[in-house]
Amino acid sequence: MRAVIQRVKTSSVVVDKETVGSINKGFNVLLGISKEDSMEDAIYLRDKIVNLRVFEDEQGKLNKSLKEVNGELLVVSQFTLYGDCRKGRRPNFMEALGGEEAKELYLKFVELCKEEISIVQTGVFGAHMIVEIENDGPVTLIIDSKKNF
Repeated sequence: MRAVIQRVKTSSVVVDKETVGSINKGFNVLLGISKEDSMEDAIYLRDKIVNLRVFEDEQGKLNKSLKEVNGELLVVSQFTLYGDCRKGRRPNFMEALGGEEAKELYLKFVELCKEEISIVQTGVFGAHMIVEIENDGPVTLIIDSKKNF
């Protein structure tokens, strides 16, 4: 499982001109799922994300987690995070998990997040989405449950 995490002031997702999810201070998480991912990957990633210390403390140091600042979470499915661009000009998505299996693991990840964070919003799995992000910092991190980087 791979996630691009952006610390945001606000973020929202629009599908067919309708806002389907929106948050204030917190993280926008773009989530990709590979064919090798399992529930263990979802738990690992959830724990990393909710406990990442990238919010300022009283001294202005990045010392507080999403949980500690009572931040919100917007999770958006994005299979293109597994696009392999090493050869040619067209990304290869062979490692991305698709269909119902990916949707099921995505929804499990969201449920795991709801166990830790009070406000968790989502996009619409598989839909064409417009994601609006007001990046704060900017702070953007990439986490891979297989620890590839």
